[in-house]
Amino acid sequence: MSDPANPFEAMMKMGQDWAKTMNPALEAFTPKGFEALMPTMSADMMEQFMGKGLSPEGLDAKTRLLLTLTGLTIQGAQAESQIRLTVRHLVEAGATKQEIAETIAQAAMFGGVPAMSKAMELATEVLDGEGTS
Repeated sequence: MSDPANPFEAMMKMGQDWAKTMNPALEAFTPKGFEALMPTMSADMMEQFMGKGLSPEGLDAKTRLLLTLTGLTIQGAQAESQIRLTVRHLVEAGATKQEIAETIAQAAMFGGVPAMSKAMELATEVLDGEGTS
């Protein structure tokens, strides 16, 4: 007796076929193109809206962004665009490559080595200038 087709795979194929029918260009679609539309905020703007501007006694924007990077890494580094965008903003906020790498490495304690490896790969793209287009 043969195994029945995986219903999830069948559903995914049906959805992909439908998307190709609606717009054949979707086959080559990549969300990375949208990242170029999202500008990097200036350090002053980030500080005003995410840091000491809102809470003079609280965390600065760079620290908040490092915490965001930690959370994104712990979740398995699945939100690739968000990780690249966060790293871009971290660089603008004055974070060093060392601080970014240590933040991702620390997250491995909670998210695992595969998540850390993926986040480090994404951050390296941005830091090397490949993920900024």
